[in-house]
Amino acid sequence: MSFLVDPPLLLASGAAIEASVADERLAHRAESAVLAIFLVTSISLYCNARWTRWLARLCRADSGRDWMLNSGVFHVDPEKVGPGTHLGAALAFSTYPLWIRLGRQVGRRVAFGRGGAPT
Repeated sequence: MSFLVDPPLLLASGAAIEASVADERLAHRAESAVLAIFLVTSISLYCNARWTRWLARLCRADSGRDWMLNSGVFHVDPEKVGPGTHLGAALAFSTYPLWIRLGRQVGRRVAFGRGGAPT
């Protein structure tokens, strides 16, 4: 997971939940579970938690923070970040619930466009 990859994945997850879970209570639980998985994993990567090392290596990154910040695209030195970068990361994490909710809205619109009932 990374700051570039997470928003589209959260959006797609929200749309998939909306398309596949008819009961609103279960859909909300699924949304909460997906969001928790993303937040725990991504924050752990950013903090270089030991349990995420395998995932960072799988993504061909030097560390979890390297993956979160650079995603193999940018060239920020993850060892030389300061309070501004940490604040930016916290702000990015705070948008995660918005991405999954937006995905659910997209899923509703797609379903409604195919004859589904609005919720």
